[in-house]
Amino acid sequence: MSDPVFLRACRGLPVSHRPVWLMRQAGRYMEEYRALREKMPILEMMKDPAIATEVTLQPINAFPVDAAIIFADILTLPEAMGLNLEFIPGKGPVFHNPIQDMSDVQKLRPLNAERDLDFTLEAIRMTRAQLSSDIPLIGFSGAPFTLACYAVEGSGSKNFDEVRAWMYNDPDRWAALMDRLTDGVLDYLQAQIDAGAQALQLFDSWAGCLPVQAYERFAAPWTRKIMEGLGDQVPRIHFAANGGHLLEVLADLPLEVIGVDWRQDPRQVIKRVGTQHVLQGNLDPALLLAGEEALEEALPALLDSYREAKGHIVNLGHGVIKTTKPERVAQFVTRIHELSRQA
Repeated sequence: MSDPVFLRACRGLPVSHRPVWLMRQAGRYMEEYRALREKMPILEMMKDPAIATEVTLQPINAFPVDAAIIFADILTLPEAMGLNLEFIPGKGPVFHNPIQDMSDVQKLRPLNAERDLDFTLEAIRMTRAQLSSDIPLIGFSGAPFTLACYAVEGSGSKNFDEVRAWMYNDPDRWAALMDRLTDGVLDYLQAQIDAGAQALQLFDSWAGCLPVQAYERFAAPWTRKIMEGLGDQVPRIHFAANGGHLLEVLADLPLEVIGVDWRQDPRQVIKRVGTQHVLQGNLDPALLLAGEEALEEALPALLDSYREAKGHIVNLGHGVIKTTKPERVAQFVTRIHELSRQA
């Protein structure tokens, strides 16, 4: 039996059509998801393997997407290492005991994913058991830099100015924190593979706030360690939001797929990174808020702009916006399949 089209595309192999999946594929734009959220806090949903499995499968049952991504959150990893996590309505995730000095770094517990994040691993096993063989399951983690941003700031931020100052001020302390987080991410992602994840995405949501030289010094070495540690057991995808200025650095990392946000011109991306990597992205999520005609007009241009890439996985340039109508998602996925088959 040949590999599913998504996995073939990740490897740059010939495919029958461009595969599609969506960041925030399961979420508040779906009525089924909102019904569950009315009954349970989000952390409780993530930590119940049966519910996490149900949420993961909701978009698979609703749309002809080519891959599933496990329902989880990047911040359960630092929580498992000793940070007190709470999702506060109207504010988002908050760590009540953020990292402030080296003693806080040293207090972080080494992660044992099989013990500490067993709920996500069990959800992966349960989901794989219910997915058809042609729909692979994507696992994921936050990248160490993004996890460190939340761990030091204690919550989200526009540019993490204080975190960057903390990083510049004491590189040794920063390296100690990144070492501990990287060990945790590696253990977690390997455990996801062992549980049945067939591809992995590393989300570096805040890498874009770093200048290139700072990214090379304070983030990329630890991302490289993770990618090298995993090897090519499964396809490795890296997504750095607002990280267009980092593309050359990302292209030097050992991975199969580079995610591209909606701010980048795919043709320029291909010129800059070459054809050694498959590209993923990058429709502006706001186009799914627009009418049928606007979306219909945008899709052929999207496909054409990646024509010279080694391979292309169709995705949004970030996650599905919560006010998106499900019928626009259905239109997006269906028309990409139709148009790419015709091409």
